[in-house]
Amino acid sequence: MLIQTKMISKVKEKCFQDNRVSACMTYGSFTKGEGDSFSDIEFYIFLKDGMVSAFNSMQWISDIYPVDLLLFNEYGTEVAIFTNMIRGEFHFLPACQMDIIKSFKPTGVFPDTESMFLYDSTGRLSPLLDHLSGPGPDRMTNENVNFAFNNFVNEWIMGINLIRRGELARSLEILSHVQKYILQLIRVKENSVVRWVNYTKNLEKDICEESYGDYVSITSALEAKELFDAYKSALQVMEKLYHTLGSFYKIEMSEVLIGKLYDYLYK
Repeated sequence: MLIQTKMISKVKEKCFQDNRVSACMTYGSFTKGEGDSFSDIEFYIFLKDGMVSAFNSMQWISDIYPVDLLLFNEYGTEVAIFTNMIRGEFHFLPACQMDIIKSFKPTGVFPDTESMFLYDSTGRLSPLLDHLSGPGPDRMTNENVNFAFNNFVNEWIMGINLIRRGELARSLEILSHVQKYILQLIRVKENSVVRWVNYTKNLEKDICEESYGDYVSITSALEAKELFDAYKSALQVMEKLYHTLGSFYKIEMSEVLIGKLYDYLYK
């Protein structure tokens, strides 16, 4: 049994023992059949109303497993770095906010909502999790395809301008945005949009060898020529996707604009 599985069981056990806890759910890899020895553990823990302000999360989490570091990430999530180097993400919220679970529906597919259930004394958790089941959001739409193409153009021009200005580090950062939109379009092409938000996750298994090679061609080290070549390849890959997806989607961007981008590349 993986240590993460044991730690998840420990969280469940602790919820049953702690009368301050109203409900608890887990999410992430272990609820999708993808958990392995490198996976995080992730939870929403709903406390009885009025308990959150005086709740000592460090003490509570440390009872699960010894903690080296507890921090808040950029999204406001409490993250525990356990002494075994496993990461744990914890959301401690009042029970009156349990309806937040409904907001997860647009973020992706939840194939096994029963595995997300750990503890509930309110009778509300199971119906909320049931709301998440079924097909996920439709990613393969004209709106999404156009958003990706249009924002590719925006980020691509910015990245080229930064190379010319000599801001290579920032251009490399912008390249990651260019890659995002390319990968989302590749996922549309290959009908592999389940990981739309986490578009690089399991990329090695999710897309074909040719598309993976296209992705490799738009990566770069922090060096001017490599960056230029990556942006050049990105434009070529985008053009190829434009012609492929144009048979299935109403794309707003024109071939004339693509030609102008090539002109700008060699300006």
